Amino acid sequence: MGSSILFICYWGLRDDLTTSTVLPRLEVLQGFPSIEKIILVTIERNADVNEDSLIQHLNKVLYLPLTPKKLAINIATKISDFLLFPRQLTRFAQRYNTHVLLAHGAPAGALAYKVWKRSKLPFYVSSFEPHADYMLESKVWTRYSLKYKFQKYWEHLQKKNAAGIMPVAYKYKNALIGEGVVAEKIFVVPCSVDASTFSFDEQKRSDLRLQLGWQHTVIGVYAGKYGGLYYQEDAFTIYKQCFESVPDFRLIILSPQPQEEIQRLLQQYQLDVNKVYIASVPHQEVPAYLSAADFAFATYKPGPSKKYLSPVKIGEYWANGLPVLLTEGVGDDSDIIKNEGGGATFNLQQEGSVEKALQQIQQILNDPVHRQEIPKLAQKYRSPERIREAYEYFFGQKQEEQP
Repeated sequence: MGSSILFICYWGLRDDLTTSTVLPRLEVLQGFPSIEKIILVTIERNADVNEDSLIQHLNKVLYLPLTPKKLAINIATKISDFLLFPRQLTRFAQRYNTHVLLAHGAPAGALAYKVWKRSKLPFYVSSFEPHADYMLESKVWTRYSLKYKFQKYWEHLQKKNAAGIMPVAYKYKNALIGEGVVAEKIFVVPCSVDASTFSFDEQKRSDLRLQLGWQHTVIGVYAGKYGGLYYQEDAFTIYKQCFESVPDFRLIILSPQPQEEIQRLLQQYQLDVNKVYIASVPHQEVPAYLSAADFAFATYKPGPSKKYLSPVKIGEYWANGLPVLLTEGVGDDSDIIKNEGGGATFNLQQEGSVEKALQQIQQILNDPVHRQEIPKLAQKYRSPERIREAYEYFFGQKQEEQP
């Protein structure tokens, strides 16, 4: 009889991060003959989600969404999550004879830790990052807030008690070892990308540029949110510099945030709304927009802990052959860009840094083979193969050979 895994995700099933980072892991687990069932749990805050087309092809996956209580105060809702969900997750583990807990991300890892305390089932945490420090440095949380204090404490307990930890950056592996975490229980798994899904498509490029009326322009693309971990006002200052220094520049913004908010920011920075296309599209439609673009933005707020990131969007940009304008000091990627190409880094604290980075981007665009060369970075550093290697390392089983 095969084993059963309880897979805990702290996001909703249709969240872009679930689509881009959780589904690839489920697909790898599906291929292990030793795994009989995967109980997938997501936290659905906005609507009830039943069996979904996103996971219908995964016949080993049983989907069990959890719905939090909606309380008047946000912090009360969060406290309720961490009081009620561990009980429900423990019941799931008992009902389905679970052998292993696998949490994705440090917030989900906190839930796994609480289930471990009740059940003593071994737990592993993938995409493990210093979430509390991210939120503190991005000024979303304060050092004295309950959210920060709880999350920081739970991360400490995960480092101490998890059977295995999968950070997304080698820099964080080194930091964890420096904190006393045993090296043998750490396996680095950068956020992966399906290179074929995000590969450049000349036909989609032509079609979309024709549709936009931007056939002979230089298009920059940003996929993601504003605020939190990401620059907001500073991002629009950078766009303004692009319009001033890049000939025939146009901008595509793919964001789940309300268009009215983004349009207000465009107007605030006196950017021509006719030269900006804003859309919120399903994850599977993103590659077409990347193909239409010429370079991409990854405008993260800087901070000491940001060197531990592995942004999904960078892997997707690279897979499409796009050079990336990236904040200095982000993950292993800023060093990769400096040493191997694939974009340019900037530091807003250094005068002229953005202008210099944009010049580097334009030099890359003048190279006729850059669109074929940059995807090699995605293949080298963001292959889903790394997920399989990590699970083989921790679970000691080979994946089933595909015919």
